[in-house]
Amino acid sequence: MKTRFKPKFHIKKGDTVVVIAGDDKDLKKPRKVLEIITEKNRVLVEGVNIVTKHTKPSAQNTKGGIQKIEAPIAISNVMIWDTKAGAPSKIKRTRENGKLVRTTKNSGEVIK
Repeated sequence: MKTRFKPKFHIKKGDTVVVIAGDDKDLKKPRKVLEIITEKNRVLVEGVNIVTKHTKPSAQNTKGGIQKIEAPIAISNVMIWDTKAGAPSKIKRTRENGKLVRTTKNSGEVIK
């Protein structure tokens, strides 16, 4: 994605999210975000989109073999988990004391 400015996403590393679309869709099970890939608009969520990776033996990994790892999914397929409401929620940015903070639209709770 070639853009002039860095895009701002509603999700950050360390947030708890739910998957709202795809094979791992589960609106009741919150999961943790491990990494945000801004260039490709993707997010790495723990326990979601598990793929098998075949690795050749190397100096670091002398055995090689088959590994199960998480693959990134589109950032539009996740939604922030509102702990106060116990449901997925949209995010709005509000200004408090001169700083922009993320708050949930359901309960108005500030996301840290």
